[in-house]
Amino acid sequence: MSTVSVREFSYNPSAIFARVEKGETVQVTRHGNVIAILTPANGPMERYAHLVAQGRIKLKPTTAADRHGMPRYDVPEGVDPLAVLLAEREEDDR
Repeated sequence: MSTVSVREFSYNPSAIFARVEKGETVQVTRHGNVIAILTPANGPMERYAHLVAQGRIKLKPTTAADRHGMPRYDVPEGVDPLAVLLAEREEDDR
């Protein structure tokens, strides 16, 4: 994810939108504060866009390191993924 200032965005918004169309997510900042996050329309954040627009949630930008630190689960075919997660939580509570 890259960051551009409002000033930089205002100079050439078409170039920023072209980057987003190619799959890049771009944060727009004003005085160092993030005021907008531009994501590709078919990106993983699309399902949250309406909630962000309504101000109901705020998304914390993640880095590749954050994503690599998240657990991965291999769920066998025919097994409920929720059951796998709940079983792990149960083990953690012991």
